[in-house]
Amino acid sequence: MGRTIFGKIWDAHRIESLGEASDLILIDRLLLHERTGGIALKSLAEAGRSIVAPRQVFATMDHVVDTLPGRSDRTIMPTGRDFIVATREAAIAAGITLFDLGDPRQGIVHVISPEQGIILPGLSLVCPDSHTCSQGALGGLAWGVGSSEAEHALATATLRVRRPKTMRVTVNGTLRPGVTPKDLALHLLGRFGSAGAKGHVVEYAGEAVHALDVEGRLTLCNMATEFSAFTAIIAPDDKVFAYLKDAPFAPKGEAWDAAVADWRALASDVDAVFDAELDIDAADVVPMISWGNSPQHSVPLASHVPHGSDEALVRARDYIGLGEGAALIGQPIDAAFIGSCTNSRLSDLRRAAAILKGRHVAPGVRAICVPGSGQVKAAAEAEGIDRIFLDAGFEWREPGCSMCFFAGGEHFGAQERVVTSTNRNFESRQGPGTRSHLASPETVAASAIAGCIADPTQMEAQS
Repeated sequence: MGRTIFGKIWDAHRIESLGEASDLILIDRLLLHERTGGIALKSLAEAGRSIVAPRQVFATMDHVVDTLPGRSDRTIMPTGRDFIVATREAAIAAGITLFDLGDPRQGIVHVISPEQGIILPGLSLVCPDSHTCSQGALGGLAWGVGSSEAEHALATATLRVRRPKTMRVTVNGTLRPGVTPKDLALHLLGRFGSAGAKGHVVEYAGEAVHALDVEGRLTLCNMATEFSAFTAIIAPDDKVFAYLKDAPFAPKGEAWDAAVADWRALASDVDAVFDAELDIDAADVVPMISWGNSPQHSVPLASHVPHGSDEALVRARDYIGLGEGAALIGQPIDAAFIGSCTNSRLSDLRRAAAILKGRHVAPGVRAICVPGSGQVKAAAEAEGIDRIFLDAGFEWREPGCSMCFFAGGEHFGAQERVVTSTNRNFESRQGPGTRSHLASPETVAASAIAGCIADPTQMEAQS
């Protein structure tokens, strides 16, 4: 019987079977950020242990950093500076690679890792962050861990992991014009629920998936954690190899040629058997938006808030402030946010800028754009994208997680309605009592211009 791509990578990294379906797995690379990384590094040092492979460990400042222009170690979060300083000092002492504030490579951990070639096809990678699954878009096995697991991986380059089940999600056909990878992710959540992939490694496959560029694949894999998946993965192809070519931490010269030859074998065998299969017709996917307090509360943008007396539905409607049957298009908004590890890459900003160009944010709407990395920000500024955002009335920020959640201390207001390109619309995720609607960057941009939830495909038709 054939093997899945996940099975091939897992088996190549299995050091020993530990029984009860658990294995000791070799960890190739470890990512840290200042919210939890400093804690793991400090704890390891206090225990008198050293990092077994410091060249394979990378840290960045992203979660609690201030993203306002002219920022420093001072943060809006009262204790944020402590996290930054502790991580910096521990990273320098440990001799690991640090993408500090002021470093042009700094940014959101799941944005900079693919940019820098830290994640590579076939590698195992962990990070104390649930959206580490994003990086499976490049054909690696990447998943989120806790701080104690991160500490263990630092000391041993291994982790005890229970082998997950496998699920293949096949998206056949072609996505409609104006439909984005974010819409596809929300479609899956709305159709199959937030527990739809619980306990599984999801392999995304099919014509529509392989037609996506690498940044689109990163968006799709990013929201596998909202699907309750262990992680997600997509078989690498020439698009991935071109994306990684010349990346700072990717192989060079003859080593690159040898690596690509190996990577081409990283695909599920034709006769591979999955524990679960889901099939999607790409033509069924339309622009989407969330309406409630869970990513699974996602519906077509042109539809309405669902009816139903289930306690969870009633609570979600009460929280979001919309009644049964309420139309989503046309709902007034207070703010618009483009950023996060889901949708803050250059292609995301380009598409949003195409809608914003020559237009202006509606009166009373606060609009913010936070590029995912210094590299994204510099490239956008070289193209004049920053001017389009600024001229349209958006704030143009420094890289970081920002108001994807308000751990950094900055947030939107109570009962403010926000259209956001982030990945979670949990209660108070973007501020105490804030009402968040998940959508693509295009929908965020169109809504900011209209002053209400708007369909970007209709706005494009008018331009």
